[in-house]
Amino acid sequence: MLKVLIITYYWPPAGGPGVQRWLKFVKYFKEFGIEPIVYIPENPTYPLVDDSLLSEIPAGITILKHPIFEPYRFAEFFSKKETNTISKGIITKKEKQSFVQKLLLYIRGNFFIPDARKFWVRPSVHFLKEYLVDTKVSMIITTGPPHSVHLIGQQLKKVLGIKWIADFRDPWTTIGYHTKLKLSNRSVAKHKGLEKKVLTETDHIVVTSFTTKTEFEAITDTSIAVITNGYDVESVSIVDLDSKFTISHIGSLLSGRNPKQLWKALYDLTKENKDFATQFELKLVGAVSDDVLFSIKEAGLSDYLEIKGYVSHTKAIEIQRSSQVLLLVEIDSPETRCIVPGKLFEYMISKRPILALGPGGADVSRLIRDTNSGSFFEYTEYEKIKSTVLDFFMLYRKGILVSNAVNIEKYSRRELTREMSEVLKSL
Repeated sequence: MLKVLIITYYWPPAGGPGVQRWLKFVKYFKEFGIEPIVYIPENPTYPLVDDSLLSEIPAGITILKHPIFEPYRFAEFFSKKETNTISKGIITKKEKQSFVQKLLLYIRGNFFIPDARKFWVRPSVHFLKEYLVDTKVSMIITTGPPHSVHLIGQQLKKVLGIKWIADFRDPWTTIGYHTKLKLSNRSVAKHKGLEKKVLTETDHIVVTSFTTKTEFEAITDTSIAVITNGYDVESVSIVDLDSKFTISHIGSLLSGRNPKQLWKALYDLTKENKDFATQFELKLVGAVSDDVLFSIKEAGLSDYLEIKGYVSHTKAIEIQRSSQVLLLVEIDSPETRCIVPGKLFEYMISKRPILALGPGGADVSRLIRDTNSGSFFEYTEYEKIKSTVLDFFMLYRKGILVSNAVNIEKYSRRELTREMSEVLKSL
């Protein structure tokens, strides 16, 4: 067995997509000769909690914990609602931000670099340095965001000379919300400096998208592997398809994920097609920003809207499998072309057609095309969006709306763990 130490902030009972990637790697590692040790915060502040994920932690895994100082707890004195919203990544449009929102964003961006979990770095290095004297491991792996976790790996490598792999679930300075943090020029430079230092000092980099790999190759000569997120074969009850023509989005709809041409196309179809108006339902599962809700209601879709809120991962999978069409929306910005949300792969295995919107040249577009799992559009493609939704609806009315996805087996969590294991053994 190759013994590795995984340093991660997100771990069950944390909910949301951030916890899934390394929980699944740990689940399958031993099949491929890897013995994982997991290091997590003892008292984290998770914006989402999903106790159902606790059952997926393999028995016998060593889990180390050490306390963390969380400034978000103090920020709640200003506004608990605003703090919780920002911690989920939901940032209101600039012109609609309150004074408290602006203040919290400024403080978060300029006083907590690279992020609000920076205070876990020093105590973690001290704790793990002592632990690793007695427990020998072949390498350490850090996974971000939060990217402050990478600084733990950086310092452990410096003092112990141990191999260190940096895994980026999302990019650092080009992530969508980064420009909304009201950063000073000095703060921008500090972020970029830390990013370059991590990328050049790590022994190997793992990313989840091809675009992120290209971006990082312009910064560092360190070797980079692309290992995407994926799907697991979940044990959930068999569910029937919704009787209505449901278009469902599972996950957070941030302020920037607001495809107004889609909302317009859906509304126009309700006015032009009485059958569509009778059968259509827009289902949103997870946190939804006020800006997106306003746009949907302004478009005239209030009567067709069902908001489910946050649900457990198991329940989310059930909804995916029962929906007629699955909606995936990314922010319409060049910076988000690299974002490949984990739910894309769960969408694929659900065998329901995907309706995806995002920026031109997005990695998501390539993945959907290569797997024949749905249709991808840019935000402005009103006619194509409308035509495709109507095509989906006509197939639904005939009872033959299905996804004919191909070549998705390589995105199973077990297969991806095999890939990750080969990368680790090669170093």
